[in-house]
Parts: sequence; structure tokens; C-alpha cells
Amino acid sequence: MITGDILISRLSLRSICVLAALAFGVVRAAPPKVLAISVEHVIHPITVEIVSRALEQAQREHAEALLIRLNTPGGMLDATRQVIEKLSASGVPVITFVTPSGGRAASAGFFLLQAGDIAAMADGTNTGAASPVLLGQQMDPVMRQKIENDTAAGLRSLVARHHRNVELAEKTVREAKSFTETEALRDNLIDLTVKDERQLLEKLNGREVTRLDGSKVKLNLQGAVVVEFEPSYRERIVSSISDPNIAFVLLVIGILGVYIEFNAPGLVFPGVIGGISALLALSALSVFPVSWIGLALLLLAMALFVLEAKFASHGILGVGGAVAMVLGALLLIDGPPEVRIRLSTALGLSLPFAAITVFLATIAFRARENKVLTGKETMIDEIAVVRTPLNPEGRVLLHGEYWTAVSPVPVAVGVNVRVTAVQGLKLTVEPVS
Repeated sequence: MITGDILISRLSLRSICVLAALAFGVVRAAPPKVLAISVEHVIHPITVEIVSRALEQAQREHAEALLIRLNTPGGMLDATRQVIEKLSASGVPVITFVTPSGGRAASAGFFLLQAGDIAAMADGTNTGAASPVLLGQQMDPVMRQKIENDTAAGLRSLVARHHRNVELAEKTVREAKSFTETEALRDNLIDLTVKDERQLLEKLNGREVTRLDGSKVKLNLQGAVVVEFEPSYRERIVSSISDPNIAFVLLVIGILGVYIEFNAPGLVFPGVIGGISALLALSALSVFPVSWIGLALLLLAMALFVLEAKFASHGILGVGGAVAMVLGALLLIDGPPEVRIRLSTALGLSLPFAAITVFLATIAFRARENKVLTGKETMIDEIAVVRTPLNPEGRVLLHGEYWTAVSPVPVAVGVNVRVTAVQGLKLTVEPVS
């Protein structure tokens, strides 16, 4: 009996070992994971937030690498530097990839491309043109040289750590040079070119990557599964409206909707749409450096539109308001060209907005100046006919009705009198001269 128990125990132990080995084999057979995010449009502070959360997720889920797809015209230099800091401190290898065909990683996008442990480009893409253009106005030579020197030094340090062409990379800042994917590969600005993302992972499988801290990591990307990073709802909303041109459109719609609601209370719909649009616009503009000069010009434009409806200026105030609004839109964002409002957007919105605002303001002022058509105020300045002598009180006929009236001077029957005041059911009148 004891022998049987021992045999059963050994069989159970062997079964457990077999099951554990099978389970371990299943775990080991799971394909490696690559977390992917897309950096499109303009680089701004919300990009820093998205990249930071993606890096945390990649480390938490033990991803083999973080893949950053780039297709951007550039963006804000401060935000770009913050993203580079996050990538430099990443616990997982970072692959930066300019895609799709026809895409680009220009200006600040070139910095992000160089920040990757592996930098790659798809066929038919380009990169470069990283000269800093920080302010809305022309920079003096000394300031431009200081900014270029600082930007070039940061880029040299970044490129040197990844053993790429430092001298040529610096020319993207000094001379705004750009490169196709073939030229970038030939001149050692990137590590490889591929047709698509799948070929990229295949070529990188088994490749040894040297991290910034000197450690070496061998990429295991055989049959890797690409998992898309899911931004939060807030990040999606802010990212979708963070284009300054879209933000300006929302701002104009918001102002117009609220203005219509104030002039015609009770419509509700314009006020609701206007309020939502205005708040979304302010949320989008909050991630950009707003110029007080541009904001002051927009406020001046609104004041001129209202004054145009109030006073007869023969269109001078309206034209001035339109010009102020266009200039305010162009100067509203204090940043490089890719994050400023385009001239076409400023003109396309400012001119119709000026016409609509002046029209609505004119209607509102005329309505307020019109004579009241209801209530006792409608009787003021009306002409009545005396039916009994006013000495000082008598009867008058007004609008087919007999009214008690009081006059400061005696008035005979049949004389026309003008109503000067109404107190209850008694009129105060005076003779018509």
C-alpha cells in the first residue's frame, strides 16, 4: 500500500512537471511585441505626453522595441527636446521610422528621427531642413546665431551618440539641407531604408543595438506582433484639434455663435455650438505659445466691427477691423512657420467674419433705436385731439379712445396736443405748436 502511494505521488509529480514544461513552452513561444505610435502633423506639448505614456507602456509590457512612425513638418523646439529626453531615457530600444511613402520628417522631425536607436526611412520619403525659426518676427543676426549654435550643438551631441554623420547633420541646421531616403542612407544619417514596416522588422531581427548608456541589446523581432498605442480620449481630442488653423476656425465659430446668442436670446443652438467651439479652441491654443500682440489685434478687430455698425465711417472701421483680424491671426502663435496660422486661413475666415459681424451688429443697433411698438411707451409723442377743455384736466381722443388728460396750460376743444407722459390711465399733454 505504501509502495502504491509512492508510485502515485511520483506519477503526479511527473505530470505536474510535464504540464509546467508545456506551459513554459507556450509562454516562450509567444511572439515578441513591438509597441507602435504615430507622430503626425505638428509636434507640440501633447506629443510629449503621448510619447511619455507609450514609453511607460512599452517598459511595463516588456516590449522588444518602441516603433515611432514619423510624418511631420516639424513643430516646437521645446516640445521636441522634451521628447528626445524621454527617448534617451527609454528602457526599451527605440526605432524611428519615416513613413509612409511621400511622408517626411522635416525640421523638428529630423531631431526625432536622429533620437532613435535605429533610424529608418521608407522609400519615397525625405528629411532635414532643421533650421530653427522660433519667432513670428525677423530675428536679428546675433539672436539667430545664438539659437543656431545652441540647436546645432544639441543635434551634434544626439547624432554622435548614435555614431552617425555629425558634420552633415549640422548642415540641416546651418544651411537647412534636406535629404531623400537614399541620400540619408548613403551619408550615414540613418541606418537603413525599407519598403514597408514589415520589411523593417524583418531586417532588424537579430540586430544588435548599442544603447546610450553603452549597453548592447539584441533585437528579437522574429514574427513580432505590432501593437498600436491607444491614446486617451483627451489626447485624441487635443491632438485632432491642435492644428492652429483648426483652432482658429473653432475660435471664430465660437465667437460668432456666442455673439448671435447675445443678440437673439432664446435661439439656444448658436450659443451651445459657440460655447463648445470656443472652449475647444482655447484648449487647442493652450498648447501653443500665444502672442499678446496677436491677441490684442483680434480684440481690436472686434471693437472696430462693432463701431462700424454704430457709426457711419463709410467702411473705414470695417476695413480696419478686417486688417487687424488678419494680422492678429498671423501673429497669434509665436512659433515656427509650421505652427502658425496660414495666410489663406486668416483671409478665408476674417473677411466673411467681418461682414457677418458688421451685419449682425447693424441689425442689433437699429432694433434698439427703433420706436417701441408695444406698451404705454408707444403713446409718447403721439398726437391727440382735445374733446373737453383742458383746464388743467379734460378729455382727449387718442387712437379712437377717450383718455383723461392734464395740460400745464389751458387748451380749447379741437386743438391737437402731444402726449409727453403716461401715468396709469392719465396722460400728460402739451399743445402742438
